[in-house]
Amino acid sequence: MLIGEFKHNLDAKKRLAIPSKLRKELGEGAVLTRGLDNCLFVFPSSAWNEFTAKVGNLSFAQQSARAFSRLMLSGAVEVEFDSLGRILIPDYLKTYAGLNKTAIITGIYNRLEIWDEPKWSAYKENIEKNSDAIAERLGELGIM
Repeated sequence: MLIGEFKHNLDAKKRLAIPSKLRKELGEGAVLTRGLDNCLFVFPSSAWNEFTAKVGNLSFAQQSARAFSRLMLSGAVEVEFDSLGRILIPDYLKTYAGLNKTAIITGIYNRLEIWDEPKWSAYKENIEKNSDAIAERLGELGIM
């Protein structure tokens, strides 16, 4: 399971170190793509295969399904870890996520999310303020 929150710097060559604990959980292969809320997603290969199978079953007749497929799949790239556990973040993904110097890497069960630090701080502050309402809504859905 991918969990936790880690802070790392993006170097001048657009490489970002992934903590060793998370690299072990990702295994040998991983896929980096656009995420939601202007962050990036990193999926282990097995989770990526499950995700893309679901996306592939969406009806391409629906505009929102086409848009979602394009968002998630067109920007996807397989990543490899260098000897220091870093991945290269392509320019178009760096721009999409608004990544600058400091990034936050969060483990979210079956994927990682990579956030620009100020964006993560603002997002996290908002969800922390609204945690009671979020929990109540999840309770209505039978999750809590």
